[in-house]
Amino acid sequence: MPEPVYLIATARTDFKRNLKKEGKSLRDAIVEPGRDALRASGLDPKDLGAGVVGNFAAGLFTRQLHLGAFLTEIDESLRGLPTSHVEGACASGSLAVIQAIQLIAGGIHEAVLVVGAEQQKTMSSADGGDVLAAAGDFHHERSQYGDFMFPKLFGRIAESHMKKCGLTERQLAVVAAKNYAHAKLNPLAQMRENTMTVDFASTISEKNPLIASPLRLSDCSQITDGGAALVLVSGKMLAKLGATGTKVRLLGYGVSTDHLRLEDKQMPEFPIARLAAQRAYTMSGIKPNDADGVEVHDCFSITEVVATELLGLAPMGRGGELAESGATALPQVRESLGLPKPATKVIPVNAGGGLIADGHPVGGTGVRQVVEAATQLRGEAGARQIENAKTYLTFNMGGSLTTSVVMAWGRE
Repeated sequence: MPEPVYLIATARTDFKRNLKKEGKSLRDAIVEPGRDALRASGLDPKDLGAGVVGNFAAGLFTRQLHLGAFLTEIDESLRGLPTSHVEGACASGSLAVIQAIQLIAGGIHEAVLVVGAEQQKTMSSADGGDVLAAAGDFHHERSQYGDFMFPKLFGRIAESHMKKCGLTERQLAVVAAKNYAHAKLNPLAQMRENTMTVDFASTISEKNPLIASPLRLSDCSQITDGGAALVLVSGKMLAKLGATGTKVRLLGYGVSTDHLRLEDKQMPEFPIARLAAQRAYTMSGIKPNDADGVEVHDCFSITEVVATELLGLAPMGRGGELAESGATALPQVRESLGLPKPATKVIPVNAGGGLIADGHPVGGTGVRQVVEAATQLRGEAGARQIENAKTYLTFNMGGSLTTSVVMAWGRE
């Protein structure tokens, strides 16, 4: 990249919150983390060159759009700041980060504020399911799959993986239980007070009903209100700030887009989504096994399985075996779940709980993933800290693996 890009500050909200019950709104989910990240950056607000908001469906969930304008409420001096709102379904947050990266790497701005946010707890589950269905080919797939379209789409992906690759329901249960156990180590995770065992996640019950075969409730991510923010700067701005200590630098990224309808994609291989990872590796010069930790988009447990394969952490079709081997769990979580000690390198996946247990404020998820990566690289993750983390990957996707975004971050 012509100009190096550094991440100098992050912030996020507590994903357990219900904004409506607090008398707050999407405005607060944007302004609160944005203000905290800007304050932590040490920048004068006037030093910002631009602001980007990632959000999927505010117009449907809250009847509010034109979200970039909320950034001006962080500080009076931000009136006049160039802002934009980026949408790419569940990949909206990471696409907002990519836009900021390109503005800096291209030499257009030296500092950009990024906020990703969503307020979802505004309507019934059925109505919310229809909002989320807009991430797919709504007018084609909604009539085909009916209510709660997305669990059914990913149920089809899981069935395809089982048929072609031998994925088991227990392997999906290990993913869910592992992420719940990781979330218990994260003080801001939505499900931090909940415990889940592999046996519970493996069993259909009144508390864990079948949602879309073979996916149970435990395999599904959360309905979440929340936001996350970060400040990116150029190498030149970093030097002006006289920053000392650990630095978090972008190593590379890749983005790809496939057909919108699931039936038009090759599953469970998803070669177009794989392109995003290949492009990130080419730009960064790293290999999958160089990663010390990974954040992937586990909107459903099957998505984590597929994502680890797309990233090259597991061979095609072997993502379930990777999870079952214990290689994607923090050591203390591996022991608590009774998973074996793996023979291969341990690369924790979703150390903060992922979408399943940390939470999934749709437009905020891609930004939250980068916040987690930076927290780990700075050695500030507390009980969930990955020892000596130097390289981190994030994989965020929108739709049924329609838009895929991979980023590689490193510690200097």
